[in-house]
Amino acid sequence: MKKSLNILISGGGTGGHIYPAIAIANEIRLRYPEANILFVGAENKMEMIKVPQAGYKIKGLWISGIQRRLSLANLTFPFKLLRSLWDANKIINRFKPDIAVGTGGFASGPALIMANKKGIPILVQEQNSYPGITNKLLAKKAEKICVAYDNLERFFPIENIVKTGNPVRQDLLFIHVKTEEGKKFFSIDSKKKTILVLGGSLGALKMNQLVESHLDFFKSHNVQLIWQCGKLYFDDFKKYNDKENVQVFQFLDRMDLAYAATDFIISRAGASSVSELCIVGKPVIFIPSPNVAEDHQTKNAKAISDKHGAILLRENDLKTFPIILETLLKDVGKQESLSDNIKTLALPNATNDIVNEIEKIIQN
Repeated sequence: MKKSLNILISGGGTGGHIYPAIAIANEIRLRYPEANILFVGAENKMEMIKVPQAGYKIKGLWISGIQRRLSLANLTFPFKLLRSLWDANKIINRFKPDIAVGTGGFASGPALIMANKKGIPILVQEQNSYPGITNKLLAKKAEKICVAYDNLERFFPIENIVKTGNPVRQDLLFIHVKTEEGKKFFSIDSKKKTILVLGGSLGALKMNQLVESHLDFFKSHNVQLIWQCGKLYFDDFKKYNDKENVQVFQFLDRMDLAYAATDFIISRAGASSVSELCIVGKPVIFIPSPNVAEDHQTKNAKAISDKHGAILLRENDLKTFPIILETLLKDVGKQESLSDNIKTLALPNATNDIVNEIEKIIQN
């Protein structure tokens, strides 16, 4: 295959779409250092910052999603879509990609629709157990759809589905040898159990309030916390930061060491988080956000809990949290079972397998 490939990658809006896209780009660059990689994102979304930080060029489209509630913003959607299709067409004409890869999000739609119209092959990467609207539409035209869960033939042509898993940070593959390093990094007391709380980069108010209301419970059970409360809520919860029992963070720069240092994890159930936690292999309580399209976080978590790999706790059942956690803390057999079962669901070679599919499409 020629070395000077032109690869168009589009995806964004959330970290769950952006970081897999960057991981795919990194693997392509590793194999083909002379490849030209161009990202297409949505203007004013986080990909416009994160992608350049990763060392890649990005073009922005004037596009956003349709609000699920009645909103004046929905009136502008047709105009944004037409403008984005026009701009995507110009980008593709100039860049002349060999393939277009979409990882979901608003910008993926116009970029891959126009690529397909010009006869450029497209590959879709779907992170969730329940696909978003964009990927459902694009999959009908895709050469391959790389997925992380079973039973997605309900939404996609079965002959084009490849189960690869979701790209994850490669440093997570070696956390089992980083336990002591992680405990030292976070000044962990080895005599106490440690819980890592993950509410996403922006944060999750209900999860933060749950932790806040149970601080005495954690202390009475000799549990220490690494609490990532998120950008939106750090000012509200940083007052609980003390070095004896609770460490509060806006964002965790060393997720590998955070995972390595902890015994249990309480987390939202975004696709990237679920894929990472399968590799990490620690006992997990998933508290999925109910405020996402098609309730896909609950479906992600249920796909794991149905195979006895995690505990699913819905937001409307949070009153049962202390009972669930106390039982888990005391039941070593349950801890080991959850850990063993979630590890069997890990797909650590996802990035490599996705790029293999990209290579096959280009070669064909």
